[in-house]
Amino acid sequence: QVQLVESGGGSVQAGGSLRLSCAVSGDLSRRYCMAWFRQVPGKEREKVAAINTGSENTEYADSVKGRFTISRDAVKTTLTLQMNSLKPGDSAMYYCAAVLVIFGSGCPESQGMYDYWGRGTRVDVSS
Repeated sequence: QVQLVESGGGSVQAGGSLRLSCAVSGDLSRRYCMAWFRQVPGKEREKVAAINTGSENTEYADSVKGRFTISRDAVKTTLTLQMNSLKPGDSAMYYCAAVLVIFGSGCPESQGMYDYWGRGTRVDVSS
């Protein structure tokens, strides 16, 4: 079991950058897919980026490839989402999520497959 707490959201103009952090605590000895989701009102949560903690493989939604980078710090207690070249369409609540996985497997797309969630942090991008 893990606990997740997001931070780093805020307001920025289009073209700017933000760095989201997710503090991870609990049983870090096991392998997880750790992901960032985002949600706008009236829509389901969308997986933005994910990392498999066993293989360190990363995945990105097509809409953020080349602009967002997911990473973990050296002690594996912080998950980060570096967001560059932000667009108004990136405005959303961003959530950190995790699920236990088999080594090397891809990370699930559906929010329903993730067992652990943070409370979210808001990102607003103005034009």
